Amino acid sequence: MNLIAKYNVQTPRYTSYPTVPYWDGMADVEQWKQKVYQSFVESNEKDGISIYIHLPYCESLCTYCACNTRITVNHAVEAPYIAALIKEWKLYLEVLQNKPRIKEIHLGGGTPTFFSAAHLKKLIETILALSEVCIDAEFSFEAHPDNTTKEHLQTLFNLGFKRVSFGIQDFDVKVQKAIHRFQSYEQVKNIIEQARAIGYNSINFDLIYGLPFQTLDSVIDTINQVNVLHPDRIAFYSYAHVPWIKPGQRSFTEKDLPVDTEKRMLYETGKEMFIKAGYVEVGMDHFSLPEEGLNKALNNGKLHRNFMGYTHNYTKLLIGLGVSSISDSWTAFSQNVKTVEEYLELVNNNVLPVFKNHFLTEEDLLLRQHILNIMCNYYTEWHEEQTATLADALLRLKDLEQDELVVINNRSIKVATKGKPFLRNICLCFDKRYWNKTAQTKVFSSSI
Repeated sequence: MNLIAKYNVQTPRYTSYPTVPYWDGMADVEQWKQKVYQSFVESNEKDGISIYIHLPYCESLCTYCACNTRITVNHAVEAPYIAALIKEWKLYLEVLQNKPRIKEIHLGGGTPTFFSAAHLKKLIETILALSEVCIDAEFSFEAHPDNTTKEHLQTLFNLGFKRVSFGIQDFDVKVQKAIHRFQSYEQVKNIIEQARAIGYNSINFDLIYGLPFQTLDSVIDTINQVNVLHPDRIAFYSYAHVPWIKPGQRSFTEKDLPVDTEKRMLYETGKEMFIKAGYVEVGMDHFSLPEEGLNKALNNGKLHRNFMGYTHNYTKLLIGLGVSSISDSWTAFSQNVKTVEEYLELVNNNVLPVFKNHFLTEEDLLLRQHILNIMCNYYTEWHEEQTATLADALLRLKDLEQDELVVINNRSIKVATKGKPFLRNICLCFDKRYWNKTAQTKVFSSSI
């Protein structure tokens, strides 16, 4: 049987375990505060903390997007939202009871560069004024090539941002029209040159395969252009078609999408072109130049994965600010409310805007670590006393072992080279909550 057809099933992307649909608690803000404080006390001095800030506004809807966004051309929304982010941060400072050491800040969206450079400056300056910054801290932001200005780049660079990620997705005009995201090669080239001239030392491109009307030839053309621009990192994501969650994706149909073997060929061709251009495959969907931090972390066994994706900065505590942001204290997860109106109301009433929690059991923590090991290192091992807990996972892995996707030894599992395209399927074998409560409706995108 064709492996792609066999394993192309709905599968989480495993930026967490348990995954969000299987969290089992509604909001318990007081218990969440206790978990945050405990994690902070245990890890702040050694590792520092990470901060993710969700900036949801966009001027137009990209129809492929599955993120939490708010579409508007009214920039009067900026000031109250920035004020609320600052207020939420101060609420967390009350929980921490001491000055945090910041290891990582990431601005995501939405479109962070929807906000003016002045508003972003006010936000970051306030956070930094109430914190210390680790010597090896890394600040990054997501940017749309169509609205990112030199002022954005210079302002954020002056505040310590050295990494920027541009959402390219595809250079083909027909594809751009279908997904309603427009930027020319020349626009991207210009903004990249400005970023490098200012001093940014890590530039990432987000690309997507499996978009409507993509063909092998169009993807080859896009990647040829990307390789000329030579970003330091590339995230080459599988398009997640989830129209039951994001109705904007109904502007095209499944008939317009490359699927199964055709879709996988787009990835394999891209992967081959990236490697030929000098990139190294890192984890799942990511490529890095050999000297870039992501590849160094892979080689040193220090690659980490959290709700922001792959990173070479491990912190035990990740605080998410803004509408729909997710936080992680390692032993607990928390997600903020999903509408801007509710977020503003709660924060302005001095309430942490949490609507959902999950407090991890000992079993959750064990399975989480194995899934993280596989996602980051293609390998995991365990002690004899863990074998009983992993018994069901090992049974599920037998089929993948027969297909030569994994190598199972006495108390370890290694992902075979042939198995790397099926990393999500391998992790799925460990996902006890998924198997105990398989969803009756569509929840996840397909793995291929």
